[in-house]
Amino acid sequence: MSTSLSAPFKALNRLGLIPQIVIGILCGISVATLSPELAASVSLLGQVFISALKAVAPVLVFVLVMAAIAGHQRGQPTQIHSVLVLYLIGTLVAALVAVVASFALPTELTLNTAQASGNPPGGVVEILRNLLLSAVANPVSALMNANFIAILVWAVSLGLVLRSASAATKGMIEDLSQAVSTLVRWVIRLAPLGIFGLVAGTLAEAGIGALLEYAQLLSVIVGCMLFVALVTNPLIVFLATRQNPYPLVFSCLRGSAITAFFTRSSAANIPVNLELCKRLKLDEDTYSISIPLGATINMSGAAITISVMTLATAHTLGISVDFVTALLLCVVSALAACGVSGVAGGSLLLIPMAASLFGISADVAMQVVAIGFVISVVQDSTETALNSSTDVLFTAAASRRGELSD
Repeated sequence: MSTSLSAPFKALNRLGLIPQIVIGILCGISVATLSPELAASVSLLGQVFISALKAVAPVLVFVLVMAAIAGHQRGQPTQIHSVLVLYLIGTLVAALVAVVASFALPTELTLNTAQASGNPPGGVVEILRNLLLSAVANPVSALMNANFIAILVWAVSLGLVLRSASAATKGMIEDLSQAVSTLVRWVIRLAPLGIFGLVAGTLAEAGIGALLEYAQLLSVIVGCMLFVALVTNPLIVFLATRQNPYPLVFSCLRGSAITAFFTRSSAANIPVNLELCKRLKLDEDTYSISIPLGATINMSGAAITISVMTLATAHTLGISVDFVTALLLCVVSALAACGVSGVAGGSLLLIPMAASLFGISADVAMQVVAIGFVISVVQDSTETALNSSTDVLFTAAASRRGELSD
């Protein structure tokens, strides 16, 4: 009897996270439609999921960014610098595209109005002042209060100092990074149940219109990613190589983006990218470093997600954002994207840092993170496809630029 009962659960577990999230969404819609009272009760699952995310996000950012910088090797080949410049330019341009799209197509989200209150800053000067004060906060206090600006500053600083540490120390830091990543994966495994509760509770309170709002948000995010993949990235490659970029662009999309879309992990797609670089006959000394490094710091898709969802939150709360402040968000989004973890949905956990620029509380920001998990079936897959394929694209562009200059 117990075997027959456990069989469906084993089959469900074999489906993987994406199908489970889809099932959670469908179940949430069904429960909200058939029994709004029950939907209100199961919304507790969503609240628990949000609380777990809030607890793990600060530690995640601190440890992973510190480990990535501490483990960075010195004496890189010359072309690595060109790749890094392209990574930075691509991420900044992607964030700018997201900001422009957010201004052109403002999106409102359904948030808990009891918690959804922002404290908008007076302008760019005040934002910079708050940013500076936040950056020098006590590290323990920053972790406790989810002050992501200070967390990032301390993580980068410690990472730079630890670059000269012993191999044993670096190994310990890497082990800690792996442990935190595993812990985050455990939390992410709760996503189907959490999303089930969130969808059921949201639809019970706000109706089907909330789901349509998520669809609009998703269309803006995916539209930006497609624009970056097919317009701005090719333009960057053309400016770097002075050659037709599209044969290379489509080769990278075919060879990298498709697998990355389904793995939803830039780290898991590293072997695929290395093999693609080999087929493209790129310099092995360059791509053997740039591809693993790109899986950590080249996150144009993450910058889009962070920018769009942050500005959607500000628009929902009635916070006026001028374009100069939005440009500052581009820089922060690009910087935050470099701290994205290798686990699915990592960019969503960095939204609170960008949202803090506009005085948006962590409680509200984590509601937005939860919305992100609802649309992550498509959003995170598309984001990973863009991130991972861009690693190969910019590595190839830098290599060919180097060949032309020789």
